[in-house]
Amino acid sequence: MSHYKTSKEFSYTRTLPFIEIMDCTLRDGEQTSGVSFLPHEKLMIARKLLHEVNVDRIEVASAGVSKGDEDAVSMICRYAKTIGKEDKVEVLGFVDGQKSVDWICSCGGKVINLLAKGSEKHCRQQLNKSMDEHLEDILEVVRYAEEKQMSINLYLEDWSNGMQDSPEYIYGLMDCLTKTSIKRFMLPDTLGILNPLQVIEFMRKMQRRYSGTHFDFHAHNDYDLAVSNSLAAVLSGCKGLHVTVNGLGERCGNAPLSSVQAILKDHFQAKTNICEDRLNEISRLVEGYSGIAIAPNQPVIGENVFTQVAGVHADGDNKAGLYYNALVPERFGRKREYALGKNSGKANIERNLEELGLELTPEQTHKVTQRIIELGDRKEIVTQEDLPYIVSDVLKHDTPEDSVKLISYVVSTAYGLKPGANIHVEINGQQYEAGATGDGQYDAFVKALRWIYKKYLGRTFPILANYSVSIPPGGRTDALVQTIITWQNGDKIIRTRGLDADQTYAAIKATFKMLNIFEKEYQSSLEKTE
Repeated sequence: MSHYKTSKEFSYTRTLPFIEIMDCTLRDGEQTSGVSFLPHEKLMIARKLLHEVNVDRIEVASAGVSKGDEDAVSMICRYAKTIGKEDKVEVLGFVDGQKSVDWICSCGGKVINLLAKGSEKHCRQQLNKSMDEHLEDILEVVRYAEEKQMSINLYLEDWSNGMQDSPEYIYGLMDCLTKTSIKRFMLPDTLGILNPLQVIEFMRKMQRRYSGTHFDFHAHNDYDLAVSNSLAAVLSGCKGLHVTVNGLGERCGNAPLSSVQAILKDHFQAKTNICEDRLNEISRLVEGYSGIAIAPNQPVIGENVFTQVAGVHADGDNKAGLYYNALVPERFGRKREYALGKNSGKANIERNLEELGLELTPEQTHKVTQRIIELGDRKEIVTQEDLPYIVSDVLKHDTPEDSVKLISYVVSTAYGLKPGANIHVEINGQQYEAGATGDGQYDAFVKALRWIYKKYLGRTFPILANYSVSIPPGGRTDALVQTIITWQNGDKIIRTRGLDADQTYAAIKATFKMLNIFEKEYQSSLEKTE
């Protein structure tokens, strides 16, 4: 039975040393069920991780898995060489003689992360070998990698179970392998079985026995403890952590990059090289390529995490920033928002009206607040872009005149042909027509619109950042469809909603809401420059 130390014995220096961050999204993250990145997608993620997010290392594939991975690793290695970071690109290799080393070398790789067995159970039952036999096989690969002038790191697969069930097996391997050129020993909680107290116990045993050795910790999230375990490893002297973007990974995933970074910095003042203001961008890129949506309440990167819902919170923010903490949205390239719904209260409404430049009397604000509460009771979603229309309706004003109007449109699709769209629109009193094809009916529609803006107006409009379709809460599949589109215009985010029985027309409605907001802002900027 283990006897865990008291909290007093867990004392640690308030400021931690530099912590090395290795991102495994392109290797371990790709083991998420249903996720498979194309070679060019891997390259784009790798470029962003190395050049913008500034992680210390990236693990990009497993040796010999597929031709697609071979192409991806080759492209990433070529890119890394142009920015002087070829030694930051790592590939998982196996104890298979010369095979993995040759594969990595053929792709231009300089670093092998050699996967060895870290528990006696795995060694005997999966390999049918003794520790000495497995050790000799490992040394054979190490010697060959050295001949090829490769840098070598070593995974002890199933290390967590090994420390519980067969620590002498691990020590037997380590006593020999620490005398080789292996640079880092990477300790995985392969099955996600550990808790933070166990991580501290096992990591300190490794540190005491092999003082001065560089250890990485690789967490899995089966018990929702990947982040906690990673921090426990750091507090016990671990020098490197493995993470993935959005916590992707096998089964329940790995430790999320964004959460690990925020907690390391804010709670332990640890130093890393991570550029925090790029974390939201890389999260959205991986979300798009992987098809795995980020939960709205995911810390740091979720859509809702910087959204205040309760009116009392907005009131406190207005008066003294009472509901702020160290996780300010601007730090991560985001902004604070104030939700509109039945819990909003006057303060939330006022913050949104202020951002839109709408000035109302207290009585008018009260009426608008009551209308939004009514809509919230019916489970209707209200966005900031809906506010001008709600204000007009409540105060019995004329509906704001649209600068951009849809006169008519035709969309078509046919087997074996690309979907097409022909549109007729009016922009600031002038009418235009255009046609285009696209990957879908809505894509064709937007391409036709963009062509009009570029050819006749010499302008572009915001980039589509996210597109979601749902049945409105409480609705039926044969009734209305709700489309919410997020647009990126420079640093500004615009979110518009369309509701219709037809999905394409719901998206078109949302698009024209955005165009009218965009046009109003554009005309306003022209007036200011004159």
